[in-house]
Amino acid sequence: MLRPKLSVITVVYNDVHHIKRTMHSVFNQTYPNIEYLIIDGGSSDGTLEILKQYESQITQFISEKDEGIYDAMNKGLALTSGDYVLFMNSGDEMYAPDTVEQIFASQADADIYYGETEIYSKNWQRLGQRRHKAPEKFTWKSFKYGMNICHQAIYIKRSLVQSYDLKYHLSADIDWIIKAAKQAKHIVNTKQYVAKYLSGGMSKKRHFQSLKERFQIFSKHYGLIPTVMNHGIIGLRLVFYLVRYGRTND
Repeated sequence: MLRPKLSVITVVYNDVHHIKRTMHSVFNQTYPNIEYLIIDGGSSDGTLEILKQYESQITQFISEKDEGIYDAMNKGLALTSGDYVLFMNSGDEMYAPDTVEQIFASQADADIYYGETEIYSKNWQRLGQRRHKAPEKFTWKSFKYGMNICHQAIYIKRSLVQSYDLKYHLSADIDWIIKAAKQAKHIVNTKQYVAKYLSGGMSKKRHFQSLKERFQIFSKHYGLIPTVMNHGIIGLRLVFYLVRYGRTND
């Protein structure tokens, strides 16, 4: 039986302390049919020198200035030849060496596979599961109360994905996943942890802008009035979570 080809794309810029860990999580996969693309934004902190050390294990490698993370992701998408695509950006990891093997063994020929994510601190200390847990069943409407599947935890058929909309600088991945999910007929919950996510990314550092973009995206897909109402529910859930746990894991 021919195994589907997975295109893994890592976008990186000046992340010398974390890029090696991300790469090894891909290199160490037991699944044999993976192509690995790395899009570097012209790093100057030593990241580029590390990438060159592993160039023989990377299917395609670009290092050049870009217009931001989603521009870099679009460059990666344009180079893929796989049946499925996964973004595993610098600092994040595939959960275990057999993660891809287990995902494709869960069911055959899904349009989308997804799973759960663990959050880690900058010192790579485990913080636990995300506050927004992956839904039992995922559809394009599942994000109406928040992004409950991490970008790193969703495998999508290449034929279903479009380029990222560059008018969004921090939340284009939400729009990208929703548009793919609208076309999907067969979505599989693998019911396992599939990714480790490094907290404190750009959407956290520029949180207000990220929230504005998310509101715009949700309004576009779900309607303005339902989005306003849904954000009331999101707010109440956040307050409940903070009272119970004293912190958030996102």
